Amino acid sequence: MRTDDWITQLTQLQQRREPCVMMTLVEHQGSTPRNSGCKMIITAERQYFTLGGGNLEFQATAIAREMIKGGAQESRIERFNLGARLGQCCGGVAMVLFEPLCQPQPQAIVYGAGHVGRALVAILSTLPCRITWVDSRASEFPAHVDPQITCIVDEDPEETVQQMPANGYFIVLTHDHQLDLALSEKILKRNDFAYFGLIGSDTKRKRFDYRLTGKGISGESLARMRCPVGLPDVKGKLPAEIAVAIAGEFIAAYSAAGQQR
Repeated sequence: MRTDDWITQLTQLQQRREPCVMMTLVEHQGSTPRNSGCKMIITAERQYFTLGGGNLEFQATAIAREMIKGGAQESRIERFNLGARLGQCCGGVAMVLFEPLCQPQPQAIVYGAGHVGRALVAILSTLPCRITWVDSRASEFPAHVDPQITCIVDEDPEETVQQMPANGYFIVLTHDHQLDLALSEKILKRNDFAYFGLIGSDTKRKRFDYRLTGKGISGESLARMRCPVGLPDVKGKLPAEIAVAIAGEFIAAYSAAGQQR
C-alpha cells in the first residue's frame, strides 16, 4: 500500500461530500504500533487505513465517530498512553490529531425534473449539500450529473418518501397537482423533515390545506409546509428566477439549522 493512498481516498470522499475524520499520529514516544505520520480515515460507517489496531484504534475510532455525529468543526489532539489501562502493552505514548473534513451536509430531496427542477438542481449542485432528485420520467434528467446527486426514476414517486433520511430538505416541484398532493401527505405524515417547500400559488395553498386537513394532517404540521415555496421578495416567473428564490430559502433554512446545532 502506497503511503499517499489516503490522498486518493480523501478525494473520493470529498467528491461524494461524505463527512469524515482524518486521524494522524503526529508524535510518538517509546514503543507504539506505528510511527509518526501514519493516517487513518473514519466515516460514519467505514474505516480506511490503520493506526496500528488494538484499543488505541478502537478508542480513536469512537472519538472520530462522535465528532462526525456531533458535526464537529474544530480539530483536536488526544494523548494515548499505551499501557495496561488502554489494554495495550507497547508502553509508549501516542499523540493523535483528529481533523473533521467534509462536514455533514444537508440532504436536499427534489421531486420534479422539469424546467424549475433542472434550474434548481443546477444551483444546489454548487452548494455544500447532497441531492436526491426524483421523477417518474427518465428522459427529464440530464445525461450527466454531479457526483453528489442521486437520480431516482420511479413510476410512483410518492412511494420513495419513506426511503429518504430524517431531517431532509424536501422540495416538491412536479408537473402534477395530484402527485404534489400525494407527496405532501407522505412528507407531512413523516413529520421528521428539516424543511418542506411546495411550489404553487396562494390558491393552491388554500386548496391543499383543506384537502390535507381532511386526510388527518394537523394544523401544526401544515404550518411547517412552505407554499408558495421560495423567498417572497425574489420575484419573477422564469424557471431560473423561481429556482433562485427557492435556493435562497433553502440556504436560509440549513444555515439556521447549523446555528442551532
